[in-house]
This record gives sequence, structure tokens and C-alpha cells, in this order.
Amino acid sequence: MVKEKKTAPAIDGLFGSKTRVKLLHLFFNNPGRAFYVREITRIIDEQINSVRRELANLLNVGVIKSSTADNKLYYEVSQTYEHFSSFREIFCSNKASKKSVAKVDDVSNINNQYDQLASLPGIRALVLSGILVDGSIAQIDLLVAGSTAKTKVIAEVKQLEKAIGRELNFAFMTYDELYYRISLKDRFISEIIGTKHTVLVDTDGILQ
Repeated sequence: MVKEKKTAPAIDGLFGSKTRVKLLHLFFNNPGRAFYVREITRIIDEQINSVRRELANLLNVGVIKSSTADNKLYYEVSQTYEHFSSFREIFCSNKASKKSVAKVDDVSNINNQYDQLASLPGIRALVLSGILVDGSIAQIDLLVAGSTAKTKVIAEVKQLEKAIGRELNFAFMTYDELYYRISLKDRFISEIIGTKHTVLVDTDGILQ
């Protein structure tokens, strides 16, 4: 008699639902990054009602926390959650994730890459936000402005990405364009400097 081989239950069965598992993967792979509901539905490709229901569950348990900015409700993982480390081990258990975490811990290397970028001739404004600043809800991680050749900026950003272990969303523009956008209170710039950010270069003090 052939015994039936038992298979391990799917992880979504252990954690309640496929949507919940997708949310846990999203949040624990992006600590310090906040997302709004419709953005989440696009990323995990699930129905908005299901996403809202599971967000409410995770919020109630304390796995995630919420904040409001620009009339939007944002969610991010709570790094003070008592089982944060254990859950991160589960949902960031692949080799690529572990490699990324290890690289993020190499603070000196990352700071060196910041210095390299900031020292490029012609850089007049350099702002960190998004995943590079804890608590930022900006969609852009790096804002660069100046007369430097874009190819040189891209090359330095790639080196920074290697140090961090993940891709970055960055914006590059001339200093005149940045100045003009700030004078108009441009929404794109406001979403970057209107949340938590770090200014590394501001030659004329226009970001203060």
C-alpha cells in the first residue's frame, strides 16, 4: 500500500489569506517605506476591498502603523512590533533579501557613496528621501540638481544602489528647473521636501 505523501500547507493558509501574505511581504521587505492604499493594490495586484480589510487586520494587531500626509492615508510596517525580527526572517528569507540587509548595514560604504555623489562638479542640490530616510513617505528616493552630466549622476547612483542592495527612484534636473519648481510650489518637489528628508547639498539655501 502506497502511503499518501503529505504536503506542507501553503503559507497563505498559515497566515489567513493570500492578500495578507502579499502585504506582509511588501511591508517587511520595505521597512521605513510607507504606501497608500491604491499604490498597494497596484503593487500586490489584489482587489482594493480585500486590501483594506487586511490592512485593518494588520493595523489592529500592531504589525503596521498608519499616518496621514497630503490627504492620503499611508501604511508602513511597525519596526517596534514585538515579532518584527521573526516576521522579517520569514518574509525576507530569500538570499537576495538577506544580501540587501547585509549591505544596508554597511553604513560607512553607503555614506562614502553619498559623498561621491555630492562631490560631483556642478551638483548644487542633493536630497535624500523615500527609502533612504526613515519615516519618509516620498516616492522619490533621491533628488539631484545641477549642471553635472546626467551620465555621471547615473553612474554614481548605480554605485549607491549596489551599496544599498536595491534600486532607487531618483530625479535629476537642472538647478534652474529646481528653483523654478520651488518658486511655483510644484507638487512633485513638495511631495519630496514636504515629508521627512535629508539635505546633503544646498549651495544657495533654497531648500530651507
